[in-house]
Formats: sequence, structure tokens, C-alpha cells
Amino acid sequence: MLRAGRLWRNWSAVAGGAIVASLVVVAVLAPTLAPRAPTALHAGFEITPPSPAFPFGTDELGRDILSRVIHGARISLAAALGAVSLATIVGVPFGTAIGFAGGVIDLVMMRLFDILFAFPAILLAIAIVAALGPSLTNLIFTIAVLTMPQFAVLARGATLAARSLEYVQAAVALGAPSRRVVFGHILPNVLPPVIVAATLNLSIVILVEAGLSFLGLGTQPPAPSWGGMISRGRQYMTIAPWLVVFPGLAIMLAVLGFNLLGDGVRETLDPRLYRGGG
Repeated sequence: MLRAGRLWRNWSAVAGGAIVASLVVVAVLAPTLAPRAPTALHAGFEITPPSPAFPFGTDELGRDILSRVIHGARISLAAALGAVSLATIVGVPFGTAIGFAGGVIDLVMMRLFDILFAFPAILLAIAIVAALGPSLTNLIFTIAVLTMPQFAVLARGATLAARSLEYVQAAVALGAPSRRVVFGHILPNVLPPVIVAATLNLSIVILVEAGLSFLGLGTQPPAPSWGGMISRGRQYMTIAPWLVVFPGLAIMLAVLGFNLLGDGVRETLDPRLYRGGG
């Protein structure tokens, strides 16, 4: 499992963890850190460039971009953590079960997953959100549904590999209950790759959430979604580039943080990749 000492010696994990921890702090303390309410209108300050009063400038309605970016962290992290957590909770037990059971059930489910993987994920996401209606809850549910098969397939593969281990075969031969074999011997081998996949998927989910919000299928105005801010600010890019630059930088920073953290966790958990000093 994950060793804290190795993790602290891995520069990628430390840098990514610092970025992610900072984003979490910003999201949790958004009402305190934001200088103004994210939906407050300031008459006479429409399309104001960055200044001491408005460090990130204002948008076409006079709303403070800094405050909206800070509150936008809540939406992005809520979507990422909610979708990945739901996909993991459902997908890992399901994949472990079909991998342990094998036979016809395993064959049928894998063919269904192959069919699902054949469709572009973003198109399926657009179709599902359009059918359910744009909202943060529906967005989280949609991304979780599309991500769950990945975790199920990953858990199934790890389960098949664990079943061939001698101590697992010995436990089965001695008549150990299936529940004990799964939870006591197989799951400890399934969790490391799942932890890595979950960490890396958080960055992907942030991009998907931003993309769907950009298309108007995510969190609806006046909620300060990073993708929605870029969508509304793109028509003013030539005269007010700060409308898209700052939310774009926020997305980039969040994705970078989770990618660095995921790479660091992967190197720490995999002895073939681990390099003593990180």
C-alpha cells in the first residue's frame, strides 16, 4: 500500500499535493477568501481591467472575476470528487465481483463495456446531460456513469491477476468463504491501481466539467463555473482577455496539480517506477 515516507520523497507527489491542498483550502474558505460576492454587480465597473480594487478585473456585468474564480473552485472540485467517488464506489466492487466470478457473467459484461467504450465519451456526456437537464447534480451523475466502467475494468484486471497468486489459490483450496477471499486477499491488490486511476481521473473530470459548462450543459448561470466563465468571456477576448485568462489558468492549475499528484502516487505504489529519492 501507499508509504508516506516514499510519497514525501517524491517531488511530483509533493508539488501536486501542495497544489491540490491549496485548491481545497480555497474551495472550503471561498466565502472568506473572496473579496466580494461572486454574483454581486458593480455598476460603472463593467469590463474593468485588473486593478488594485479588482485584481482579476470585472466581467461584462461588473462582477469581480477574482471572487468568481475562487468560488468556481468549489464547483470544479465538487464535480470531480463527487463523480470519481461515485464511479469508484460502484465500479470497483462490480469489477471485482465479475472478475472473481468469471464465466458467462464476466464475458457478457466485458462485451457491454467494449460497446460503451466504442462511443466518444464527450458525445455520450452531452447526450445524457441534455436528456437529464443541465445542473451540477446531473453533471456529476453523468460523469460517474461514464467513468464507472473504467474502474470496473481496472478492478477486474487486478482481480484476475490476484486470483493467480499462490496464497489466494491456497485460501480457495482450503475452503475460505468467497467474501473473505475477496476482502482479505484480492481487494488489497486491487486498491493500489484504483487509487492511482482515481487521482488521475480527477483531472480529466475537471476538464470534462469545464467543457460541458462551456457548452452550457453544466452548472447554470449565475453560478461561477470556470468553463461557463470562459464561454461567456470569449466574445470579449479581444478587448478583455482577462475574462478567459484567469479561469483558464485556474483550470490549468487544477489539472496540473491532480496530474502531478497522480504521477507521484503511481511511482510510489509501483516498485518498478519508484526511484529512491523521488
